[in-house]
Amino acid sequence: MDMQIGILQQQSLKLTMTQELKQAIQILQYSAQELSSFLESKALENPLIQLENSNIKLMDPHFDYTKKSKFRAMEKDDKDWMQQIAHRSGTLQEYLLFQTNLKALTNSEQKVIYYLIYNLDSNGYLTIDKQEGLITLQVTEEELNKAIHFLQSLEPVGVGAQSLQECLLLQANKKRNCPPVVKEILQDHFMDFAEKRWKIIAKQLSVSIGQIQEAADFIQTLDPRPGAQFITERPSYVVPDLIVTFDQSMLGVQLFEKHLPRVQFQRDYYTMMSSYKDSQVKQFLKEKSHDFHWLMKGLEQRKETLLKVGSSILQKQVNFFLKGKEYLKPMTMKEVADEIGTHESTVSRAVREKYIQTPFGTFELKYFFSAALLSLEESNASAVQVKNKIAYLIQHEDKIKPLSDQAIVEHLHGEGIVVSRRTVAKYRDQLKILPSSKRRRFV
Repeated sequence: MDMQIGILQQQSLKLTMTQELKQAIQILQYSAQELSSFLESKALENPLIQLENSNIKLMDPHFDYTKKSKFRAMEKDDKDWMQQIAHRSGTLQEYLLFQTNLKALTNSEQKVIYYLIYNLDSNGYLTIDKQEGLITLQVTEEELNKAIHFLQSLEPVGVGAQSLQECLLLQANKKRNCPPVVKEILQDHFMDFAEKRWKIIAKQLSVSIGQIQEAADFIQTLDPRPGAQFITERPSYVVPDLIVTFDQSMLGVQLFEKHLPRVQFQRDYYTMMSSYKDSQVKQFLKEKSHDFHWLMKGLEQRKETLLKVGSSILQKQVNFFLKGKEYLKPMTMKEVADEIGTHESTVSRAVREKYIQTPFGTFELKYFFSAALLSLEESNASAVQVKNKIAYLIQHEDKIKPLSDQAIVEHLHGEGIVVSRRTVAKYRDQLKILPSSKRRRFV
């Protein structure tokens, strides 16, 4: 092969990812919380950026903020005390230690019990076995068993158990209205009960299926996670980025920005520093002014893109916003991108961790994007619609003869929706609904 060295001239198109472009992409995909943190960091590094923080309260995702309220005037005096009502202060360990300290115990007994308390998981289960406890604490088996028994006598009932079976049995033993067969089932037939082999249990205990069903209904009232009621983290609240509005029966969408700090140019600082003749100071001001300009441009582009995406969703999902969740239509990000004249990746960034307040609650923007499923009708069905239909069918089924996945397929086919049994099973699992064999009631 004849190899020659030479100089060639060639034209090509390339997109250079500048620092400003990277920043604009970041700003677009930031959630409200991330954007607030980003702006605070920018203000720290750029003295020309001034932030005016908003006093907006945390938002309840189930409240419609588009409606006027007679209590709106009281918001300035609201100290967020209502947010504390549902919050149970203290951890499970603190609650158990409080009860323990009320008892007359020796130092050695306290030591063992404290050790057990700090080896409970978030559900209230004991995470060590007895052998491990004996080795670590250097106590007798009798002393350890006594400490475990003491722990299991505390509130909430069921704490200190080492298995689900033991947890439920502890609670059943303390219930005055507990049917006698419940304790026998939990003690000796737990696995058969969990697998719903009830006919075998009924035969072995010489009771009717109706009594087993009664026992199952009672067991459903017990708490499998007694320690979970103690909140160790504050609940997270959702702040919408967009709000659906109604004006003279017309739907609209607007940005909700009160939760974000307002960005302003620090004019006084700029004027003061501009009086210096130093070339380095002038270069510094030039760079920081340029940075402020691109930050504002990125924020404006974020607003425009969010509004365009929100408006497109509103137009395509009118029935959803007027009538409810069951009217959600299939829609892809590419469809929205084509409509607003941008790339699909831009829409993906725009909807990332963004929320919209609707008359039916607050939804993540990603919720509205769902693939279409085959349909015998002209209008396709979305995956969300199919899930809603599956949930509705199961909710209204005959509990003695629950619908099988194949029966659900046939019901959906009758409504013009074509899905496979495997798809129904997958959606049912995603909805956390048990198969028909485990949903069946006997009376």
